[in-house]
Amino acid sequence: MFETLSDRLTSVFSSLRSKGRLSDADIDATCREIRIALLEADVALPVVKTFVAQVKERARGAEVSQALNPAQQVVKIVNDELIEILGGETRRLRLAKNPPTVIMLAGLQGAGKTTLAGKLARWLREQNHAPLLVAADLQRPNAVQQLSVVAERAGVAVYAPEPGNGVGDPIAVARQSIDHARRQQHDIVIIDTAGRLGIDQELMKQAADIRDAVSPDEVLFVVDAMIGQDAVSTAQAFMEGVGFDGVVLTKLDGDARGGAALSVRHITGKPIMFASTGEKLEDFDAFHPDRMASRILDMGDILTLIEQAQKTFDEQEAAKMAGKLTSGEGFTLEDFLEQMMMVRKMGPIKNLLGMMPGMGQMRDQLNQIDDRDLDRIAAIIRSMTPAERADPKIIKGSRRERIARGSGVTVTEVNNLVVRFFEAQKVMKRMAGGLGLPGMPGGRKGKAAQKKAAKGRRVSGDPRKAALGKGAGAGAGSKAPNLGGALGNLGAGQLPPGMELPPGFDPSTFKFPGQK
Repeated sequence: MFETLSDRLTSVFSSLRSKGRLSDADIDATCREIRIALLEADVALPVVKTFVAQVKERARGAEVSQALNPAQQVVKIVNDELIEILGGETRRLRLAKNPPTVIMLAGLQGAGKTTLAGKLARWLREQNHAPLLVAADLQRPNAVQQLSVVAERAGVAVYAPEPGNGVGDPIAVARQSIDHARRQQHDIVIIDTAGRLGIDQELMKQAADIRDAVSPDEVLFVVDAMIGQDAVSTAQAFMEGVGFDGVVLTKLDGDARGGAALSVRHITGKPIMFASTGEKLEDFDAFHPDRMASRILDMGDILTLIEQAQKTFDEQEAAKMAGKLTSGEGFTLEDFLEQMMMVRKMGPIKNLLGMMPGMGQMRDQLNQIDDRDLDRIAAIIRSMTPAERADPKIIKGSRRERIARGSGVTVTEVNNLVVRFFEAQKVMKRMAGGLGLPGMPGGRKGKAAQKKAAKGRRVSGDPRKAALGKGAGAGAGSKAPNLGGALGNLGAGQLPPGMELPPGFDPSTFKFPGQK
């Protein structure tokens, strides 16, 4: 969604990094580029003016002029202002003191309210709540059936007493759903209301009547992030006609320019609370302004990546797998398949890598990543017998042909997988032995180097080097004497033999060569 804006801002800041000090002309040029980048991203003009004015004012202040690295300070200012324009801090749902908490969804038809109702219900269920979906959209064809299907996929209950398709009273359904939720002990009620293709009086009146009938704790305005400037005018109309407490952005995975996300909050004054980033029910989470700002500036989103990993990976399984990884030998193709499937559950590999800092500069390479490659690897491993997965060394010619036929790939692909797995095992063995670095405790290469050094030790003819090398392993072939062993036995203020300072030497009078 924000790729174009991210690329433009990244190029703007890269030109600043070579400057040790920023002049007023540099700041003006930078702000001009930021202005163009925001306008190209379809951000509303009033928002752009406010944003650029704030950045320019702060950039000319003491925090930049006195900074050791002015370019980094400007990036920090832009990051701070982006966070502010996106809402400042994460806004949480307000839960009612006496359940159930009533959440009403409002928005235009096509914004994705029904699907989002299921996503929100699933998200709340994972937070240990018992949500109830209410089918109050009785106008759109098959809206009630769609919500029922979505509720079943999300694993939550649905209240749909009317068939819909123009039949039934949505206000009565919404009112009755509260009593039904109390009887069935649901602590949250999510009401899916009808939308229209455009703003009209009938839509506003029905939404206002439902609001008055159920007195919701939260009214969430659902807006399609791909409609650009129309999102601002639609949000203003709903704000005046119905009123809402927060905004939910849908279709953030689209290829639109993303200006709606930066505009709606500033124009309406209401925070963005949730964001939908895909078609699946799990592609939904609370909106974090600071993380979104980091993504826009190509600084990554490590916190979200960690949270996704924590949801997917079991701690005990992770600890068990870590033991196998460090042992090297205990890690089998079965374990590799299990880990790969866990990573796949976290989402597309391209999206996961995109959360790493600086990945915006490698967007072309990320676009070439195909998750189907992982599916082919999984098919190869699943075509193996349990014995072959546990000990890939037994996979010879005839076995490889059978595996290739079973997985629908070539023998070469099977060979490549087995070879790469053996190479990975060798790397893990070296890691288990002290990362394979000379001198590392337990390192296999380090021990071999130590034995070789002890066997070939020689004493230098220079008495000073001999004094330093005695017991320290410094020989004629050493590039530099190892001072650790020689200096380790000296008292405070002492120097090795041959390195004593002249009598009466005053360090304050010492001058380096060429120093006056």
